[in-house]
Amino acid sequence: MARRRLLAIRIVLGLCGSVMFACFGFAVSAHGQAITISTKQVETSDRRFAQVEPTKVDLPKQPIDARGHQDILRVLSFEQGFAMRPLPRGKKGLTLAANGKLTPIGGSYLSLVTENGLSVKPGDKVVLSNVRIDKERIVFDINNGPDHKHEFMRHIQIGMGGPDMTAPIVQDQGEGEPTGARITLTFSKFVPELTPAQVKALLAPLISFDVKTPVQAYTDTLPPGLKNAILNHHVMVGMSTDMVLFAMGQPDSKSREMEGQMPFEEWIYGRPPQDVSFVRVNGNRVIRVEIAKLGQPLEVFTKDEVEGLMTTDGHPVLAQTRETRPIPLGDAHRDPDTQAPAPPPSLRAPGEKLPTDQTKAGASIDPNLNREGPMKPVVFPKDTTNDPARTVPAHPAPAQPDSAKSDAAKSGAAKPDPAKTTSGTDSGSDSAKPDAAKPQPAPGQTSQPAQPAQPSSPPPASNFYPGSQQPAAL
Repeated sequence: MARRRLLAIRIVLGLCGSVMFACFGFAVSAHGQAITISTKQVETSDRRFAQVEPTKVDLPKQPIDARGHQDILRVLSFEQGFAMRPLPRGKKGLTLAANGKLTPIGGSYLSLVTENGLSVKPGDKVVLSNVRIDKERIVFDINNGPDHKHEFMRHIQIGMGGPDMTAPIVQDQGEGEPTGARITLTFSKFVPELTPAQVKALLAPLISFDVKTPVQAYTDTLPPGLKNAILNHHVMVGMSTDMVLFAMGQPDSKSREMEGQMPFEEWIYGRPPQDVSFVRVNGNRVIRVEIAKLGQPLEVFTKDEVEGLMTTDGHPVLAQTRETRPIPLGDAHRDPDTQAPAPPPSLRAPGEKLPTDQTKAGASIDPNLNREGPMKPVVFPKDTTNDPARTVPAHPAPAQPDSAKSDAAKSGAAKPDPAKTTSGTDSGSDSAKPDAAKPQPAPGQTSQPAQPAQPSSPPPASNFYPGSQQPAAL
């Protein structure tokens, strides 16, 4: 009984260990004595949804009074600025701690933008439509906020008569759902006695209140390498269409084409003899850039340079991003004396070898495979359509045992026929050979002519015609 209980406990512990191993990814040593649990999640996050750098603003020690309250409302109400991060819709919004971190971040931040929708893009102009100061926080509504105007009054109806004679006090007037955002600035115990300038400094990671042009406001939200490229009017593979428009402006012409099953747009900047840039856009991203300069080879860019700049996981930026190759005009002609012929088209990857390929010595790479050599002409089978039909004897000779066949082979073809010798007739040269197509009688017996088969018993009389017999069974 004790052994059974011990065995049951071991089985239960084994099952629990298997489940925990599958869920948490245990790393067990070869002897089963050391167990390491790793719950760290490595996630590649976008720079736009990453954690902000905390500010360093000296906060007063005393709480805010009525005068400071009025100064903040007077200066910051309907103040304009530029968004430094994508701001999602919804009442939850973003929460920024004073001189602290932002919540949510990473995947939660991205999910909030995906589920509720995007209210403001980085670099867009925003307006602080409402400022509300509570005990431990200051709430800012961006672009009319995420709530309806008169949220409570719009549900109250007043009228006389039946239910169809009433109307709400405040109507929507076709405004639809609100598209604003919300930012909450929190403090540890109370809202200190801040000046409007200090409040703007605390909101700097999310909103910039400096006087800027739209290009400066947008580029300030980007990493330095991407910012310099846009300010220098340089287009890189991986840019969005907004980045291209800020860098180059509207294209001189556009064309829509297909490459296989992929549709794309070709944005063309410049006209000859100036430099001409061909920017290929698929969806909202640049996938190819071609720069044609007068008298120089065509420069082709196909590798993504922006992906490494927009991530925060230490992804290296691609060093080799330029691929330059000359493109001759007209048909390409090869000199047979100095240039080798072009290789035939193939589905192999560069440098790929198959087992049937031969080495320089002539042997196959795989010794178990044999090549037949060069291709030879195809040999077709002989046409037998007009050949005479093949006949088969109706009564073939019966099969003889092996001993009889060997005796017949030793006796030779000159042995006389015993059937003809018994009858007393002379056998000629042709009759001396035995007839292999006819059955031979046993020794000491004479051959008798073949008689038709007779029934073993007389057939019974017919029931329909008395006195007549039924035909023999076939």
